[in-house]
Amino acid sequence: MYTLKEAMNIYLGNVSEQWNGQICCLDTDAEMTYRTNETQGNIFCYSFTLVLRGSLTLIYGGSRLTFQPDDLYIYSPGLTVTILSVSDDYQGICLLADEGITLSLPVVHTLVRQASFPIVDVGEPRVTLPNGTARQMETHMRQMMQCQQSDHLFKTEMMQTLYSAFLLDLLSARQRLAVSPHFSPRINDIFTSFMRLLPQFFIEHHDIPFYAAKLNITPIYLSRIVRQVTGRTVLAYINQYLLMEAAFLLRTTDLTVAQIADRLHFADAASFTKFFTRLKGISPRDYRKR
Repeated sequence: MYTLKEAMNIYLGNVSEQWNGQICCLDTDAEMTYRTNETQGNIFCYSFTLVLRGSLTLIYGGSRLTFQPDDLYIYSPGLTVTILSVSDDYQGICLLADEGITLSLPVVHTLVRQASFPIVDVGEPRVTLPNGTARQMETHMRQMMQCQQSDHLFKTEMMQTLYSAFLLDLLSARQRLAVSPHFSPRINDIFTSFMRLLPQFFIEHHDIPFYAAKLNITPIYLSRIVRQVTGRTVLAYINQYLLMEAAFLLRTTDLTVAQIADRLHFADAASFTKFFTRLKGISPRDYRKR
């Protein structure tokens, strides 16, 4: 799948070699928003898009959603998104952050344990913000844009600090609006740990017991927690990552179907083809042709 830096090269063209590929903030318009269809579902990053003007309509996790000014659209890695329409006058500001950086921030770890931080909740991608809160979130994002263009000696640390402040404001807004369920710190800790393990091991390990053993819990307990937090199954998450990687390899490499099956640790090409066709609705070979 794409790294954030690879995705930004698709969106913008040439990206500075000096950029570490961790956090980026930029203004967006209709043309750039449509361009994200090339990478959505194939990129390891979180994105937060604040609509400033116009409207945006998309399919997220099978649901059709329309975003208006002061709506914040939150994209979580692992779900397929399709941009359907963007108004000609659309303007937004978008913050993109590498998944690993996001989940490793001390503030995220603390908030997940203590306040049921909703960044791990993939079920609700839209938050309608009061105007004052929206302007405050925009201010954080503008500050990040200024920082990423500066020659600050501690730019990486500054960007992470500003990103942490943004996430704190997002948590505050979601809790005021009561848009996220609350779970015990242990449940959130286990779920977040599972989400951190998944990008590291999904290629080699397609089975629930592996992840449960890593977390020192039973497979049944892990399955129960994931379903409780998101309404999805552990296998749904594993399969989604496998499907994203398979589609990425079919689109960007000349590897044969058999070679991709081997790389993704399927028993053989036939089982990989059956898996891909069942989830994508089209065979790997036909997907590559299209």
